[in-house]
Amino acid sequence: MSSTASVAGGGGGGASSAWSSTFAVLQRIGRSLMLPIAVLPAAGILLRLGQADLLGADGLGWDRIAEVFAAAGGALLDNLAILFAVGVAIGFAKKADGSTALSAVVAYLVFDRVSKTMFSHSSQLKGTVVQMVQQEDGSLKETIGYGLKNPTQVLGGIVVGLMVALLYQRFYRIKLPSWLAFFGGRRFVPIISAAAALVLGVVFGIVWPTLGGWIDDFGDWLTGLGAVGAGIYGISNRLLLPFGLHHILNSLIWFVFGTYNGPDGAVHGEINRYLAGDPHAGTFLSGFFPVLMFGLPGAAMAIWRAAPPHKRGAVGGLMISAALTAFVCGVTEPIEFSFMFVAPVLYAIHVVLTGISMYVLAAIDAQLGFSFSAGLIDMLLNATKSNTKHLWAIIGLGVVYFFLYFGIFTFVIKKFNLPTPGREPDDAEGAVIDPATETSK
Repeated sequence: MSSTASVAGGGGGGASSAWSSTFAVLQRIGRSLMLPIAVLPAAGILLRLGQADLLGADGLGWDRIAEVFAAAGGALLDNLAILFAVGVAIGFAKKADGSTALSAVVAYLVFDRVSKTMFSHSSQLKGTVVQMVQQEDGSLKETIGYGLKNPTQVLGGIVVGLMVALLYQRFYRIKLPSWLAFFGGRRFVPIISAAAALVLGVVFGIVWPTLGGWIDDFGDWLTGLGAVGAGIYGISNRLLLPFGLHHILNSLIWFVFGTYNGPDGAVHGEINRYLAGDPHAGTFLSGFFPVLMFGLPGAAMAIWRAAPPHKRGAVGGLMISAALTAFVCGVTEPIEFSFMFVAPVLYAIHVVLTGISMYVLAAIDAQLGFSFSAGLIDMLLNATKSNTKHLWAIIGLGVVYFFLYFGIFTFVIKKFNLPTPGREPDDAEGAVIDPATETSK
């Protein structure tokens, strides 16, 4: 009897340990995605400034300047895959250095060409990597377009980055025989990364025609749900945030799902499609603006006003600055982490309200995108964009959300005596936690 219990307990412990390890790896992947995502604001702003309704508008005489800005932004967006490879490799590897970045570049260049060579023999993907080139005698010849975008897009870059990070951690201290000592240590990482990328390119050439089709089908299914799909995304996004896994979901929605065949070729992902002018993109992004710009600042004001009078000064300083950051930049983690764990019921309400906002605005076909987050900067930058729709409905819902969040949070905090900042138990008297740094002040 006791031995059976011991075995069961050991099995449960093993399963728990395996889940903990997997969860920790997923968190590291999520955090590593933040580095390449940080490039998006620069890309979005530069590309936006170069569009026809801003610096490129008729009569300004700034056409050439607009072309320069558009080219600069386009250079970043067109090369997101290699940027993700480098960023993820640096972000995921422990004690990464310059050799990690170099290895990622080497690996992605090898992976890109090898996979395209493989795709050129695939009936499903041949058309995406092969182009017709006119010969000197006037005839046309099929050639692999190595300058064309890789069908694996950002996902290929992410996988390459993860592979390089793991290789770096395994080999950056390797010692070779004396006659090969020059190639030991960090110098060995680009070499092994190139070899591994060759194998990875072959593997992707075999599995991607099927796997990529499944991913496209899932993306088409989710976007095909319309408002319901947007609501599901909004709820899932906020549910994953406490675990740091929302970046993985965001990367799929923002850079993979959905395709727009624009004048410069196929563009994938909600953000890329919106920036490229897709008339149907932005419905999976617009619902964040009422929540991040208006709703959460309303929650911050409620937390401030719910604090005891003698603590409102300290709490107000934190909440007001966090509210301004959310409104202007769309960065809301300082507010969310102030109540996420001490008052989970408030976070549950926040999750539901996010889903409702996403659903309502998608239902009326409101479109507004961002390059970084749903804040005032991105709203002003994209307000006059040709594929922005129902801007005033977005702002109107935002105003409603400010008062809705303020009212609901105030009522729930006081009704259930929740320990939000400033309302901690007496044994925590005087210790106000800064949600941005998680340290006592």
